Amino acid sequence: MGQKRDLSRAQMLSGFVRRQSMKVKILMGVTLFLCALVGLRLLVKDNIRHFFVAAEVVHAAGILVLIYKLTKTKTCSGLSLKSQELTAIFLAVRLACSTMIEADIHTVLDFATIVSTGWVIYMIRRKLKATYIKELDDMPIYYLLVPCAILAVIIHPYTHHSRISRIMWAFSVFLESVSVAPQLRMMQKAKMIEPFTAHYVFALGVARFFACAHWIIQIYVTRGTYLFFITAGYFWFPVALLAEIVQTFILADFCYYYVKSVMDGHLILRMPI
Repeated sequence: MGQKRDLSRAQMLSGFVRRQSMKVKILMGVTLFLCALVGLRLLVKDNIRHFFVAAEVVHAAGILVLIYKLTKTKTCSGLSLKSQELTAIFLAVRLACSTMIEADIHTVLDFATIVSTGWVIYMIRRKLKATYIKELDDMPIYYLLVPCAILAVIIHPYTHHSRISRIMWAFSVFLESVSVAPQLRMMQKAKMIEPFTAHYVFALGVARFFACAHWIIQIYVTRGTYLFFITAGYFWFPVALLAEIVQTFILADFCYYYVKSVMDGHLILRMPI
């Protein structure tokens, strides 16, 4: 009885949001985002780098959802192999940088995630190859790799570490911000998205929110100091922040339809035409 009442309330809220104009929906989304940032800031007062750990944990949880999907359903239908390969690339680069610079909890999480991602790639390429819909996964990955590499050479952090490690780190940041693009393109073409794939992409959206929250709260804590580095020709921080914001907004549209679908009680997510 309680579940039915909760579902009814969720459907009423979903219907209310759906009836609003696009401007009101955007305003509501921005307000919710800001409220979430304030809540995170009040919750974590000491070390906001915990947000990066949270982002990596949520990403790893999303990969575990994919592993469960592949082992339970014996199909990789709806999954983008190219997004998984891009994920493996930026994780490998970031893991190499982390090992060279300073091994910490991020190194452990990245290692666990890249091993899991490698297993997913193996399953798609070998064991479940017959269920992979290659026709829908048609975005050339060099469209993403080449611009990210060029941008990393031009804009990268200025630290005491070697230039190659700094370029590699910037490349991993830029590539991560667009790695989900093939998956989103594939889902837009398919229109119908099964639950496990939807859960995985939603987990990516939550992970990006935590990472984006770190940068924004960092600006607040330093009273905008990092933004003034632009006048000194230091573009790394603003560009890294922009990369996080881009990926967050790329996933925001999907997350909206995901939440809407869950609130409506639908197992299959339908993307708009």
